[in-house]
Amino acid sequence: MSFLLSLRRAAALERARLRPCALAVALLAVGTAAHAQQAPVLLAQNLRAPALDEVVVTATRVEQPLSDVLADVTIVDRETIERSGATGLADVLARLPGIEMARNGGPGTTTSMFLRGGETRFTAVYLDGVRIDSQAGSGGASWEAIPLSSIDRIEVLRGPAAAVYGSDALAGVVQIFTRKGEAGVAPYVGIGVGTWRTWRAEAGVSGGSGTVDYALGLSREGSRGYSAKTDPKSNPDRDGYHQTAVNGRLGWQLDAAHRLEGTLLHNESNSGYDTSQEDDRNHHRLQALGLNWQAQWSADYKTRLSVSESRDRYETHPSPYRTDTRLRNYLLHNEWRLGAHQLTAALERREDHLVNEPIDRTRSQNALALGWGLHQGAHTLQLNARHDRDSEFGGKTTGSAAYGYEFAPGWRATASAGTAFRAPTLYQRFSMYGDASLTPETSRNLELGLKWLQGASSFSATLYRNNVSNLITFVGGPGPCPGGSGPFPGCYASVGKARYQGLTLSGGHSLGATRLYASIDLQNPKNLDTGKLLARRAKRHATLGAETRIAQWTVGAEAQLSGRRFDDAANRTALGGYGLLNLHASTRLARDWQLVARVDNLADKQYELARSYATPGRNLYVGLKWAPQY
Repeated sequence: MSFLLSLRRAAALERARLRPCALAVALLAVGTAAHAQQAPVLLAQNLRAPALDEVVVTATRVEQPLSDVLADVTIVDRETIERSGATGLADVLARLPGIEMARNGGPGTTTSMFLRGGETRFTAVYLDGVRIDSQAGSGGASWEAIPLSSIDRIEVLRGPAAAVYGSDALAGVVQIFTRKGEAGVAPYVGIGVGTWRTWRAEAGVSGGSGTVDYALGLSREGSRGYSAKTDPKSNPDRDGYHQTAVNGRLGWQLDAAHRLEGTLLHNESNSGYDTSQEDDRNHHRLQALGLNWQAQWSADYKTRLSVSESRDRYETHPSPYRTDTRLRNYLLHNEWRLGAHQLTAALERREDHLVNEPIDRTRSQNALALGWGLHQGAHTLQLNARHDRDSEFGGKTTGSAAYGYEFAPGWRATASAGTAFRAPTLYQRFSMYGDASLTPETSRNLELGLKWLQGASSFSATLYRNNVSNLITFVGGPGPCPGGSGPFPGCYASVGKARYQGLTLSGGHSLGATRLYASIDLQNPKNLDTGKLLARRAKRHATLGAETRIAQWTVGAEAQLSGRRFDDAANRTALGGYGLLNLHASTRLARDWQLVARVDNLADKQYELARSYATPGRNLYVGLKWAPQY
């Protein structure tokens, strides 16, 4: 009860300033509820209308139709990505429910992504099943190093999932998929230009013949950029970037029951940032390799064996700094379907390695994970449990339970609870700013949901409260840990407890050829020991948009709204709220040619995501793509 009361108070404080947005989302559902007919409830939002039979894998690590998924999931397809005209993956994700983004400058610079207010390191990230993470600093995926051009589909799971994925998934999971080959041959070539001499070029081919399918892509992009810092004491030069990415997938259907697949991604980027009067540059290299074997032993039983490795290398010039993270993962996953029941059992091993002079450290985690799902009539149940044994911290057991009830045609109520943990990075423990005595961060999450779907219309409301204990952060001053003697005063330390709680509303509705969509987040990510808001997270943020057809054009408008945030843990340095208006349009010039245009920040709004770091003003991007339609 206290959970619901605290959320009610938080929502009341924001209601006056967000009433028009909240009313808009509510009308998306209420205005069409009279037309509801019996249908399972889907848990996704996108610019397009959701499909009931669409399959996702992120919720439980097995293929499931969205109608069976209890978790809070969003899907982003390739068409939405291409229309976005975005410069990075984080820019696409920041338009989704429950997600905020902060960046220290322009594209290619350090990027933070907050899922339900959780730190970057609290989101587990996978690319074609390969775990992406860094053991440098506070950890988490290097969002700026994941090339958007290589991505075909994104699945975002909001809420802890450590009982399925192990360490790191305190706030959620993001699964990224590259293109996969299908029968025939499908080449494509694309070019684009934009403000600040931005340019992009990409080419690739996918296809399949007989038992073999393949996909290969190559992209190159760059920009003259703008000055990364607004501080007049910093170098006023333009901080541009350039990036080159290669990705590939190769599949071989050995026979009717066995499939072998390999995946590869390699990305190198070079971008400018300013910390002084020098021309500071960072170089980032990300590699992901995966090999998967899948066996369909019978109609009801299959096995998947995967071996993968990712490497994240980061270095700066002229100031010398370099980190190199290698992560290896081994997974044996089994799945049984027995009528309305679905059973899973998995063995997994993860190995982390960090080199950052003078650090050269390795650790490992071995895990056993079990799952049971039931979908019968109006009832859906999902139970998961996992035990991880860390080579340094010993055993950690996590669990989750979720229940859904379709109480009326098209309506489903859900409730879930789960625990999660994240082991501190090797850098947090063994660098000159580290403390070897740090122990894993842990969390307990409660969640209530209400979801509705009818045809092209959908609505969802999710209440959540995620309590995190042993929160690790960088503390200024000499600090209580041995690393406090570094050249910059401060060290990593466990500062106590934090609470991430909030309400997420999202929905979509089609009126003829027009698609409306919206999401609003009312949240209160707080350090419970100090009572202060966590840095760079707003108590409210929203996205409102519409898309329609005009003659041969698809045109759309989107507003991104965010409230005031603080740049520091003490809440002394405020970052003002902002509203951005973005426009996009696309059309087919001919059967095989598509033109895409986008204007971001149409009103040329000045705003900050991080104190003294510049953000883009009004900018235009135009792209042309050739892809034969057979």
